Amino acid sequence: MRLRTLTALAGALALTLTGCAGSGSAGSSSGTVSYWLWDSNQLPAYQACATDFEKRNPGLRVKITQLGWDDYWTKLTASFIAGTEPDVFTDHIQKFGQFADLKVLEPLDDLDIDPAAYQKGLADNWIGQDGHRYGAPKDWDTVALFYNQKAATDAGLSAAQLSDLSWNPKDGGSFEKAIAHLTVDRNGKRGDEPGFDKNHVKVYGLASNGGGDGDGQTQWSSFAASAGWTYTDKKRWGTKYRYDSATFKSVIDWWFGLAKKGYMAPFTSYNSQSSPGNAQVAAGKAAATLDGAWMISTYAGFKGMKIATALTPEGPTGKRATMMNGLADSVTKNARNKAGALKWVKYLSSDECQRTVGSYGIVFPATPDGTAAAVAAYRKKGIDVTAFTEPVADTRDFTTFSYPITNYAADVYALMHPEMQDIYGNGKSVDGLDRTTDQINLILDQ
Repeated sequence: MRLRTLTALAGALALTLTGCAGSGSAGSSSGTVSYWLWDSNQLPAYQACATDFEKRNPGLRVKITQLGWDDYWTKLTASFIAGTEPDVFTDHIQKFGQFADLKVLEPLDDLDIDPAAYQKGLADNWIGQDGHRYGAPKDWDTVALFYNQKAATDAGLSAAQLSDLSWNPKDGGSFEKAIAHLTVDRNGKRGDEPGFDKNHVKVYGLASNGGGDGDGQTQWSSFAASAGWTYTDKKRWGTKYRYDSATFKSVIDWWFGLAKKGYMAPFTSYNSQSSPGNAQVAAGKAAATLDGAWMISTYAGFKGMKIATALTPEGPTGKRATMMNGLADSVTKNARNKAGALKWVKYLSSDECQRTVGSYGIVFPATPDGTAAAVAAYRKKGIDVTAFTEPVADTRDFTTFSYPITNYAADVYALMHPEMQDIYGNGKSVDGLDRTTDQINLILDQ
């Protein structure tokens, strides 16, 4: 069903593009450039970039539209079909493969993007299977452990201890011990104390961020990678997913086993209350949670609660791991002001704009100078971001990895979303991943 839907979408987009082939204004160097993004926190920074861009390019104006995450992708897909797409939009690594395959993106080869000008690996991820570039690096993020400082102090756990944890799928290592000790039941018993009541927990050691679907970015991805697992058979444009590997299944069995033991919030805490990990920590229902760098300002803004961050734990490989995601800006094939759009994207990926964005202390821009500006801005706010920057700087002790970059990402999600929910929420055996992986790989063979 999902594959038929995707095929239908491809057909609709093909018809739209045929009918709108003349709509792109490749020669226009004036007028309005429409730009879409989804993060409201970043809107002021990009408005500042737009103001500077307009000064540098008289006659050009940037119109920015901000939409929430869910609405963003629905409306963007609909806009391609209706022929009302923006000139430029913020793109996600899991989405661009499908868009490139449907030929709704403009190649950016002529912008002469130099991969060496950005944090390692960010630029290379936006090369399509046809060898063309479809995204100009914008920013990056990693994952770390956010925790309530008071809860940690009450548990006798120091910042140094929490940043020096290790784990394994057999007994969870010192990471599981720490999470257990941070857990407190309604009678005040900790998770590692005799008499602990796992059915009546007042504060979970670890919040829930859901099942993780097929990427597990802020759930299990760091653990799977530090155990030596990779999503696919190739770094980019893999042809086989590996959710059926014994290593992955052992990680998932251990990870969701934390909920069975009462140390991690149950699936219902996330699902029925629509409450992500940050909300559980803010409400005092959980002491810690794994989350991304894009959430730094959110945690720093918790009223009456001091939040600190720790590195992801060292795994069986002897390394720590974190997903390093990077967004990019893409130009649509039928941009109404294509020349202006290309100029805007070139500027967005420049040090000038990225230093401006970094100065707001909201995200880590893709260029080293932009990153340095962000670190300085966070420091000025009294926020230590070492747990996010150290994995990128220290390649000896850390493994960073990208979202899986393959075709049919929507289909992978459609199959893995219910599978991981069943394992987490319904106690389904991880052996079911064998069949799901077969289904996914069958689709990739199309």
